[in-house]
Amino acid sequence: MMKILAVAVGGSIGAVTRYLVSTWAAGKFGPFFPYGTLIVNVVGCFIIGAFMTFATERYLISPYWRLLVTVGFVGGLTTFSSFSYETFKLLEDSGCAAAISNIAANCVLGFFATWLGILTARLVG
Repeated sequence: MMKILAVAVGGSIGAVTRYLVSTWAAGKFGPFFPYGTLIVNVVGCFIIGAFMTFATERYLISPYWRLLVTVGFVGGLTTFSSFSYETFKLLEDSGCAAAISNIAANCVLGFFATWLGILTARLVG
């Protein structure tokens, strides 16, 4: 139950942060490019890279804090950070082909699924 609570607390903070950053960015830079999404994706990538390196290579950090920060907060902020970290680990552990395959699969299938979702919603609605 504590693990779920850690994810829930971190996720709610991350989601609210994402909303605030996106709102701020749209007001600051205009709504013509998703700067808020870009900002949270890049910041989330930095946070997960730095935090997981500290948590796994430098310090002994409680699994609850790891869940709160990575799965919860960063996951609520952006899932792109998970994709980025996992792709980097694939590159380190399995090589370029595995990392490129992950990038290609996520991008191609993700864009296809988005298109399919849009098409479905437009046909149904």
